[in-house]
Amino acid sequence: MGKEIVLAADLGGTNLRMAAIDCQGEILYRTRRETPRGECADEIVEAIVESANECRENCADFQIKVISAAVPGTVNIKDGVIITAPNLRALNDFGMVAALENELGVKAVLENDANAAAVGENWCGASRGFKDSICITLGTGVGGGIIIDGKILRGADGMAGEIGHICVEPFGAACRCGSRGCVEQYSSASAIVRIAKELEAQYPKSILKNNTQLTAYQVFQAGKDGDKLALEVFRQMGFYLGVALSSLINVLNPQVIVIGGGASAGWELFIPQMQETIRQRAFGGLSERGKIVRGELGDDAGILGTARLAFDSLA
Repeated sequence: MGKEIVLAADLGGTNLRMAAIDCQGEILYRTRRETPRGECADEIVEAIVESANECRENCADFQIKVISAAVPGTVNIKDGVIITAPNLRALNDFGMVAALENELGVKAVLENDANAAAVGENWCGASRGFKDSICITLGTGVGGGIIIDGKILRGADGMAGEIGHICVEPFGAACRCGSRGCVEQYSSASAIVRIAKELEAQYPKSILKNNTQLTAYQVFQAGKDGDKLALEVFRQMGFYLGVALSSLINVLNPQVIVIGGGASAGWELFIPQMQETIRQRAFGGLSERGKIVRGELGDDAGILGTARLAFDSLA
């Protein structure tokens, strides 16, 4: 048999990505398909297994030792169980590790997708070379992964790093987590749309006004063209993200903060207000100590991170 590789799956609410990856982070083969939307966990497992087998068939000269899966939800790493997956409710309380090991006959590893992205950026991306880093993923929601002294910060119950649920507006918008005013409600793609709709009456000349199918990307494009409503939306996004990050900087004193995810495309529009808010709120010189950089790996952050964790599990 050839050199050892791992299979890494990044299971999203929309797409399932799978790749065969070597110990240097080189992607040897990859697949992508839609995530099954049924009510049965077995359908999702079947899709992962089919993707894994496709990778196996195209990497027959390599020895596959582990399959790892990053999932959008809270996970029990020790027991290999997905506790909650808000966008894939069929996986709530599901033993993913046992299911994959039974189907594929190799060791399986499970991880939260935001943690995996943090590890990926730390291994091959924007935070490589740093021992203390934070990764923020701005998508439909806001995810986060924290690496301290080279290791993921998991907390007592393995649920540390829920950065999207830092409160930035105590009596603000209701959040799906049950609280109010979470940064996810102000700095995510869905928040961009909500805030634009709430403010549109104040900007009667905006090209975004009365758009019933408004998307975050449309708000971004309008902002690049100087639309005042769009610019105000991204100013608010940057402010609230800055409030959250200044708290993280004060508590954790990271060397670098990486911002990734689809909504990070609006970087040029929200970063000035975010940086100014951090400058005003971070303790002492901490705002200058930590670099804030844009993610380098895009959609590959999750699969590379979960691949690294798979290799670590062999040590």
